[in-house]
Amino acid sequence: MADPTAEPAQTGPIAILGGGKIGEALLSGLLRGERTVADIVVSEKHPGRGAYLAETYGVQTLDVAAAVGKAATLILAVKPQDIDTLLAEVAQVIGPQHLVVSVAAGITTEHIERHLPDGIAVVRCMPNTPALVDQAMTAVAAGAHADEAHLDVAESLLASVGKVARVPESQLDAVTALSGSGPAYFFFLVEAMIDAGILLGLPRTLAAELIVQTAIGSAIMLRDSGEHPVQLREAVTSPGGTTIAAIRELEVHGVRAALLAAIEAAARRSAELGAQN
Repeated sequence: MADPTAEPAQTGPIAILGGGKIGEALLSGLLRGERTVADIVVSEKHPGRGAYLAETYGVQTLDVAAAVGKAATLILAVKPQDIDTLLAEVAQVIGPQHLVVSVAAGITTEHIERHLPDGIAVVRCMPNTPALVDQAMTAVAAGAHADEAHLDVAESLLASVGKVARVPESQLDAVTALSGSGPAYFFFLVEAMIDAGILLGLPRTLAAELIVQTAIGSAIMLRDSGEHPVQLREAVTSPGGTTIAAIRELEVHGVRAALLAAIEAAARRSAELGAQN
């Protein structure tokens, strides 16, 4: 896990190649941290989106070649289906001084390296959507030519929007299934709990407030207490009480098994998408 007290790694000027949601989240996080608009340029193929980023954040928006020419660290933040087009442009102007940090879902470091000149350092990252509120969980993995210093740079960048952990690239499909897709599982559960509140006669706004704050409080307890989830659950579960009646129904309906199967399915799909690319 990245050390929040450590000195920031020296990333040099940064080019964010792709100004979609994750690109904007990283841009916003970097600017709230130690970086200034003088440190960052953005390349975005849609003129309207580029104009929005320039107006909102004050950054310079350039074409790919110009952006690469101004940067030492390149963040690939495009959709997987756009990665090969971007790499073809980057390959024309990249040099051995550059570090490539990819947040493109499902794209392996080997795939990126194959489309670039030999020896380019690549670090693959898997953040999740809470990057938009600086609470992401990101895993980073080194490619064939990336060393500890390159991983330090990637960690420094992604730490601007949350927590970072290093993993072998072979574990990134599991990471994608667990934390990459994880917010959707929580949103799904919260949606169902709000519906249950409405079914029991509560107004939607009150049901939502009750469940959202319960989710926030429970997550903070889990993070800060150091206790196992089972211990925290048992502390709420009195003998013969309301909670154990609910837990029994969850077990009868196979909720635990369904979650296990769902996350395994997500990992398989991540591997399939990587193979397709």
